[in-house]
Amino acid sequence: MSLSAARQAVETARHLAPMIAAAGDAIEAERRLTPAVVDALHAAGLYRLLLPRDLGGAELDFAGFSLVIEALAEADGSTAWCVCQGNGCAQSAGFLAPKVAQEVFGDRRAVLAWGPGTAEVAAVPGGFRISGRWSFASGCRQASWLGCYVPVPDESGRPRIAEDGTPLLRTFLFPVASATLIDVWQVIGLKGTGSDAYEVYDLFVPEEHSFLRNAPRRADYPLFGFTINSVYMAGFPGVALGIARAMLAEFIALAGTKTPRLATSPLREDRVVQMQVAQAEAKLAAARAFLQRTLEESWRAAAAGRLGLGERLANRLSSTYAIHQAREVADTVFHAAGAGAIYASNPLERRMRDIIAVSQHLQARQQHFATVGQFLLGLEPDLAVT
Repeated sequence: MSLSAARQAVETARHLAPMIAAAGDAIEAERRLTPAVVDALHAAGLYRLLLPRDLGGAELDFAGFSLVIEALAEADGSTAWCVCQGNGCAQSAGFLAPKVAQEVFGDRRAVLAWGPGTAEVAAVPGGFRISGRWSFASGCRQASWLGCYVPVPDESGRPRIAEDGTPLLRTFLFPVASATLIDVWQVIGLKGTGSDAYEVYDLFVPEEHSFLRNAPRRADYPLFGFTINSVYMAGFPGVALGIARAMLAEFIALAGTKTPRLATSPLREDRVVQMQVAQAEAKLAAARAFLQRTLEESWRAAAAGRLGLGERLANRLSSTYAIHQAREVADTVFHAAGAGAIYASNPLERRMRDIIAVSQHLQARQQHFATVGQFLLGLEPDLAVT
């Protein structure tokens, strides 16, 4: 991937940002992206950033992808989240036979969504029959395909563990029309992602529309050297950094005009506020630089065929750290903005709720720091979500 391709994708996201930001209220109210925003994302190819070129994709690297997600998140967190999730699911293309990958992703408006859940699976001639319910399917209201992933049991019924230490999972893909979508997404933040539940009953899935997540993949694109979770380690911290960056910019503008109650001068003349703004800038810039460095280093390693545990855990550390630093910045500026920030009309209010939702995600778990610490201390790390 050339630097120009990444720059072009980031500029495209920034070009769409005013339109996406203007749709923010409607996205929140409808709890899904508006048709106009979805159309613009497809026209710009932003759901195809991590697809191979032979499927019409851009083949971006992780560092460039993270910057695109960050630019979208400055406009609207839910939009950035859906684009990140859709691109993460598109990594399935690396497991599928070319004909099947073309069937799923060949349409320029193809979007695959999935989420965790439980299922009953029975092997039958030609494939599987599955019944189950899954949730947190971000972007499912714009999806053309849905997927589900199910632990592969051993003889005792416990999930099998692959050689890399992660659970062995089988993923099933099926058209969205095969499932029933269930409206459950009543939440405080990232409302526009429409991360609803879905279910199927006794659905036949051809074997070629399923794959083991630890199986060999195409080797012509470095992305396929990473675990599926690695995509989210690159993208979701970009959502957090973009939201926090937008909140800091909003607060700086506010600080020049707002004189707090019982004060005699604007917020920007307060020495504490000056310190907080400088520290917030340092936190975001440092977290972003750390994230970009580890993403670039791991991508180079994958391209050279030498991606190892050290690079994977460096990505995990920088990703989780970025989300937590962004949340700290958001907390700081929201509190410093005073009582006015709690009104729904205040631009900080929705962004604060959105970043709270981001920081509740699996990618932000404090346990990830312990996993990396185990590795640094020479212990066996828990690799369940790396």
